[in-house]
Amino acid sequence: FCPACRALQPPAPRPDLFRLMDCDRSFRIDARQLQRRFRSLQRAVHPDRFGQRPPKEQYYSEQHSSLINKAYQTLLNPLSRGFYLLELSGVELAQETDCDADSAFLMEIMEINEKLAEPKNEDSFEEIETLIKVKQEELTREVTAAFERDDLQEAKKLLGKMKYFANLEDKLKSKKIPS
Repeated sequence: FCPACRALQPPAPRPDLFRLMDCDRSFRIDARQLQRRFRSLQRAVHPDRFGQRPPKEQYYSEQHSSLINKAYQTLLNPLSRGFYLLELSGVELAQETDCDADSAFLMEIMEINEKLAEPKNEDSFEEIETLIKVKQEELTREVTAAFERDDLQEAKKLLGKMKYFANLEDKLKSKKIPS
């Protein structure tokens, strides 16, 4: 907001999402604090509050609201938060998933994919869902440790593995939706 006239100003071109959401630039975040900041910012700039303001301010309000949503979603999700941290640190991200994953890991992913390809079986889906959740939690702990010791290449490798499990999770969700 303009300090003199209190008019809403345009968002910065490439804002630091951590600064915007008042978080430390770290993989470890306080989700409740993030949510409080999200709600507070949305209350201040939500387009519904700017319906009677000039069109330019209405437009800025939409831009700010969209940016705040993006920041919240990016920082809330461990995978996107990790990739964003790497990007901020200047680490080149692979276009697709890195192919340097070890063969045992790739075999595990293939086996889960094969189980997902089998005819619908609720027990097997629950087993796969539990396995994916456990693996995601384990990888999240490992990524946290890698970032805390500033091993960005290890964090990148682990985030690549997390991406595989996120894709499996998406496949599982689409299988569970009744057609």
